Amino acid sequence: MSEFSFVAPILAGKTDVWRKAVDEIKGTRNAAYKESRKKLGINREHVTLQSTPMGDMVIVHMDAPDQQEVIRAMLQSTGDFDTWFRETVLVGVHGFDPKAALPPPVTVVLDHRG
Repeated sequence: MSEFSFVAPILAGKTDVWRKAVDEIKGTRNAAYKESRKKLGINREHVTLQSTPMGDMVIVHMDAPDQQEVIRAMLQSTGDFDTWFRETVLVGVHGFDPKAALPPPVTVVLDHRG
């Protein structure tokens, strides 16, 4: 497994859409969310919201086998939850283009454990 984090800027005016999606993920879509993450091999997903002078940002930390494969699977899956998540969150909130090349993998530059 590997742990990695990435930042996903929220498109201007879409923070309320993101919050509504998170409420659905924690509520009515929770079982489907957990099943999706299990299929993707994600052992942990930690998501935070940070407001900055550059706009709202989502910081995602994952523990998964392969960061590129997880993103690729999220963008290509035809499952009901994954399709909803891709269209509502990845495309609608963050502006991802599922047909574009994958973003480059993140590089861990410091990892301190006490």
